[in-house]
Amino acid sequence: MEYKDYYKVLGVPKTASQDEIKKAYKKLAKKYHPDKNPGDKEAEVKFKELNEANSVLSDPEKRKQYDEMGENWRYYEQMRNQGGGSTYNPFGGGGRYSFGGTEEFDADSFADFFESIFNRRGAGGYTAGGRYYKGSDYQAELEITLEEAYNGTEKIINVNGQPLRIKLKPGIADEQVIKLKEKGAPGSRGGKPGDLYITIRVAKHYKYERIGDNFYVDVPVNLYTLILGGKTEVHTLKGMIKVDIPKGTDNGKVLRLKGLGMPVYNEPGKFGDLYAKVQVQIPKNLSAKEEALFKELASLRQYANV
Repeated sequence: MEYKDYYKVLGVPKTASQDEIKKAYKKLAKKYHPDKNPGDKEAEVKFKELNEANSVLSDPEKRKQYDEMGENWRYYEQMRNQGGGSTYNPFGGGGRYSFGGTEEFDADSFADFFESIFNRRGAGGYTAGGRYYKGSDYQAELEITLEEAYNGTEKIINVNGQPLRIKLKPGIADEQVIKLKEKGAPGSRGGKPGDLYITIRVAKHYKYERIGDNFYVDVPVNLYTLILGGKTEVHTLKGMIKVDIPKGTDNGKVLRLKGLGMPVYNEPGKFGDLYAKVQVQIPKNLSAKEEALFKELASLRQYANV
């Protein structure tokens, strides 16, 4: 497998704190999000690399394995996951074993290989006395609505016939991965269960576009209010509000409504913004008097062809 420098992908040093990693990921994820770069394949690839790097470096256990093993870490992870659900001892008896592929490994040599990587036999769930294996990790997906992502929600999912209740915090992002520790496959010979990784899918909304922690929405405003000024109603996920429309507002103008966007994940009390784009409503089915008045206004402005 190709080795990737996840620290380089996120643009942080190896000494970066978990908070620094989180901030770097959020900043880059906003920049390369597919919704912000439609049709851009390079941005799509970059976004996937960012998610992959974040899923490893944001998990202290995975990060430790990655830091210790370098380019061998994925090889170790693959061997551990493929062997995790088995009931045999993969390192005992001096035999040869296959790990789900066509290539076989000599058990004694393979044990030596692990010892040479870790310089100890206790790494990765293997001990000379206990000989246990951590179970394989599970992967799952869960779709929620934008309203559920905004407010936070609780869901019940079934894993191997067992219901699990999970709580999602407000502000969770599309394609964000959450980890449920030891909810994966059972370990062998007393080893710990694997983990469950759930990728969250936030369904697209019919009204709001979400980019990062901000919302974008089109707001219809009648022609008279745009010309004369006034107020218009705007639907937000916090409820209906009235917004001032300055006199002479242009069609297409974007109004920033601070703090009316998505809650910032894991930062209670912080919100993104709502950007409302004004869309003029042209009056239809004019009466004869209304049409005459518009013609009079046009003549005052000396517009031709009226």
